[in-house]
Amino acid sequence: VQLQASGGGLVQAGGSLRLSCAASGSISSINIMGWYRQAPEKQRELVAFITSGGVTNYADSVKGRFTISRDNAKNTMYLQMNGLKPEDTAVYYCNKVPIGLALRWGQGTLVTVSS
Repeated sequence: VQLQASGGGLVQAGGSLRLSCAASGSISSINIMGWYRQAPEKQRELVAFITSGGVTNYADSVKGRFTISRDNAKNTMYLQMNGLKPEDTAVYYCNKVPIGLALRWGQGTLVTVSS
């Protein structure tokens, strides 16, 4: 299975974006999937994950603003991002969680938030 993120773009602070993660195969067997991001000169960080049972968890920095979801029937995962801040600027990736189980990383999708 390969995962490819899309939906990024340029948005003003306070705006919204919805990212999608399309899988080349079934995601039903993937227990935990997540969204990671990497800002310039910073390490990649996990911002949200969702289990096969729908349990979600968020980094403190995005809690209350981001919502993760998955549709196993469509083999797609989503990240709804509201109230975007300049510090959310990063390349966003989707992959398995924990990172030690990660599949080959895709190119990610760039989110740029202007102030």
